[in-house]
Amino acid sequence: MDVEVRIVDNSKGKGLFSKKCFKSGSIIFEEDPLVSCQFSWNAAYQYKACDHCLRPLETAEENARRLTGKPDLELPFPECCTTDKSKFTSCTLCGTDYCSVECQTTAYNQYHRILCLQTTERNNFHPLEQLNEAWKHVHYPPETNTIMLIVRLLARIIQSPNRELAIEQTLQFCHRTVNEDAELAHKLLGEKFASQLSLLHNLLLQCVPHEGIEQFLTPAGFQGLLALIGTNGQGVGTSAISQWVTRTSDLAISDDERGALDKFIDKLYEDMDSHSGNFLNNEGVALFTLQSACNHSCVPNAEPTYLHNNNRLSLVAVRDIQEGEEICISYLDECNLHRSRHSRRKGLMENYLFACNCPKCEEQAEEPDVTSEEEEEEEEMSE
Repeated sequence: MDVEVRIVDNSKGKGLFSKKCFKSGSIIFEEDPLVSCQFSWNAAYQYKACDHCLRPLETAEENARRLTGKPDLELPFPECCTTDKSKFTSCTLCGTDYCSVECQTTAYNQYHRILCLQTTERNNFHPLEQLNEAWKHVHYPPETNTIMLIVRLLARIIQSPNRELAIEQTLQFCHRTVNEDAELAHKLLGEKFASQLSLLHNLLLQCVPHEGIEQFLTPAGFQGLLALIGTNGQGVGTSAISQWVTRTSDLAISDDERGALDKFIDKLYEDMDSHSGNFLNNEGVALFTLQSACNHSCVPNAEPTYLHNNNRLSLVAVRDIQEGEEICISYLDECNLHRSRHSRRKGLMENYLFACNCPKCEEQAEEPDVTSEEEEEEEEMSE
């Protein structure tokens, strides 16, 4: 590996460091997740993705038709679509869909064997369905997580041939006190925290066998798992239409054809935005062992991307990185990253329980600790 995990200091804990120089735009490393899962509402709204790796299960044209609400829409250059439906398969017992036999087999061996509903009927009788529905009434779009990631994480431990190792891999994400876990779980579940915590916990207890994972099934253990996914979960996004657009940029066509194609794509995105808003991708969340070691910076030198249009993460340098330099990503989205120092630090403290002292925050230390008028209005609207 061209990176290494080592302790930074007592406040930061571990961090990820480069063992060589990386040029801006280069891939630092790629990593498959420990577990991943599509968001609950995203799946409910028929964003069709492989249940294991989140690869799109629609062609680019099907994707565009659904997102624009235009069932007769035709995409030019269909050869630019990367979806291969000939490889699709599904669980014969529960009907869960996969992009390939490889994903189905991996899922079955890792967690699906004990999570299979054993029926294709969806009548909300099964505890897993009830847990998913309960979560959906706690965590509405825009989604940032799903409790079903916890279910897969526990099932992975139960099914593992080396349960001690699987538990160790899970605990590496946990390094907070019980009170801190409670605070983070409270943030994830919102105002009706106590009643929702109890409901979700009781439903979870009905979903998986208890033997070997008892430490995670106590009230404190469950809060710890909520805190774990809340602070370590990395968003995953895949899209058939975005892959088609990327492929069309490589077409050897005339300038007139290129101009017409660009206009078509601009209009396509206008129509998708009008009909579907910001919800264009198959979206989910994953836990990555190596990526989770990356600390936050408001001036990150790397960013997670999904170059393979599935849940395989590629960490890409966004500027030149020197040998021995710490590799940092942003825990904030692009919009929040450009807010005031006070707003950035407030968001990080609420969601991750740390005060950011990155170079940008240190440079802006003399700024007043108040939220700007414009940002206050945005916060009031979001509340």
